[in-house]
Amino acid sequence: MSERILSIQSHVAFGYVGGKAAVFPYNVVNTVNFSNHAGYRRSGGSKTNAEELNAIFEAMELNELLKPTRLLTGYIPGAEALTAVSELATKLKKENSSLVYLLDPVMGDSGRLYVAPDVVPVYRAMLSLATVITPNWFEVETLTETVLHDLPSLHAALNILHKDHDVPNVVISSIPLTQWLLDLLPSDIRPPADDFDEHLLCICSSLTGSGRFVHACCVPTIPGYFSGVGDLFSALLLGHFNQANVVLPAGATNLSYAVSQALSKTHAVLCVTHEYSETLPEIERQASDDEKDTADPMRRIRRMRGRELRLVQCQDIIRSAKNVPMRQMQPWIGFE
Repeated sequence: MSERILSIQSHVAFGYVGGKAAVFPYNVVNTVNFSNHAGYRRSGGSKTNAEELNAIFEAMELNELLKPTRLLTGYIPGAEALTAVSELATKLKKENSSLVYLLDPVMGDSGRLYVAPDVVPVYRAMLSLATVITPNWFEVETLTETVLHDLPSLHAALNILHKDHDVPNVVISSIPLTQWLLDLLPSDIRPPADDFDEHLLCICSSLTGSGRFVHACCVPTIPGYFSGVGDLFSALLLGHFNQANVVLPAGATNLSYAVSQALSKTHAVLCVTHEYSETLPEIERQASDDEKDTADPMRRIRRMRGRELRLVQCQDIIRSAKNVPMRQMQPWIGFE
């Protein structure tokens, strides 16, 4: 059966974040229309309000264009617009119980919300609709109201998502390797002791009738700040999740296989992007410095331009036409 994907998230005229990073989905509904992403620190454009979203959804339905087999939602900055998307997701799930819905609850990072606070309870109410969710560390803490600082708190947060909110598949990516996490990791997942701080951790957890299956992988960091990485990762994950005619490796689940593919391709795209940025003139690749960037805004803008994801140049990676180093998610033995 051919797949039809509906992507509902942000859009920028320049660069690759949100829907532009979602790798050519079949149907796209933009939740914002901006000139560029927020990393530039100045942008222009507008947010799509609930009335406008509903008008788009109604016209798509009237024209029999609203029949996705997979749904991806990302950055939606306001509660009213998010509620409109929630109502659509509810409707689509009722019409097609096998709909695969990847919900990326884009709310903030590093302890800071970049959406309105009233978005948070709407996202909590939407969790039970999702097949897969892809929050970052901060978003897990926000959704579950649980500070993650040890194994019991991590267990508690996953239990809240799996059991209280009925989310079968949870993926947490780009986790800084703090000492308590490093101490917990099995030796086959833990990075070398001399450069663990140069790695990020990705965890995925599936709850099925057979139990909970937790996998993890440490990925080397790449110097610099890149936007749209989570958007690309979520789109790739949805594309690889529960594919037909795929033979799973020993010890893998449908989720861990999809995460491995998404993680590997995303990292490869980042490597290509970083390598390109290193070829630019020195004035376009100056290191981050808040004081200097404030005094000369073009300093940051030049740097951001050079670090836009090289998606067009990486189509062979995205389409699996080029082999890339595999970042294999490994079973986390002893997690329970």
